[in-house]
Amino acid sequence: MSLSQESQSRLDAIVARIDAARKRSVRPAPFTHLIAVSKTHGVEKIEALIEAGQTRFGENRVQEAKAKFTDLKARHPELELHLIGPLQSNKVRDAVALFDYIHSLDRPKLAQALAEARTQSGHCPALFVQVNTGEEPQKSGVIPSETAALVHLARDELALPVVGLMCIPPAEDAPAVHFALLANLARDLGLEFLSMGMSADFETAIAFGATHVRIGSALFGERD
Repeated sequence: MSLSQESQSRLDAIVARIDAARKRSVRPAPFTHLIAVSKTHGVEKIEALIEAGQTRFGENRVQEAKAKFTDLKARHPELELHLIGPLQSNKVRDAVALFDYIHSLDRPKLAQALAEARTQSGHCPALFVQVNTGEEPQKSGVIPSETAALVHLARDELALPVVGLMCIPPAEDAPAVHFALLANLARDLGLEFLSMGMSADFETAIAFGATHVRIGSALFGERD
């Protein structure tokens, strides 16, 4: 099977699973967008998925995304690029210039840096606040009890385009409780989008209202 055929087959299978999960859900979100997580994968694999019809991609690192997607976005203006990994303050300017969405706003200092970059460029990507639902010390994200304060600072005081919340549940936990927590926080804060669910648990995330699922290995196979 060629790379093009394999990419089409994998994409079709994931889209079918998303559709089936939405049909099983009691209250699915109005939509569930598929973000193809292309971190560590080369341009050839990304282009094969673009040819198959995929337009939303996610990257973890600003520099890696810049190397791969600067040219890709110029050739494919329909692409939508999401930063799903941690964002360092010194990479904010590059991130604002390249990404359409940033899923990892997790601290006041970063909110301030994004506001400054917007003032300089006149533009800011749509933002998700990353919530550390498991309160894991090694993981990025604001803890649940401090989420409202960060959203208030970013959205209400700094007028940043905060559109939703994102989480990555602890690997050892059942994900449903974390997805339910994130959905409740988003509802209380009046936020529409929920970025949650990866290759192993996206169907559960859809049951709890995911609007964006981030899928890598099920689409791309083993990392390059």
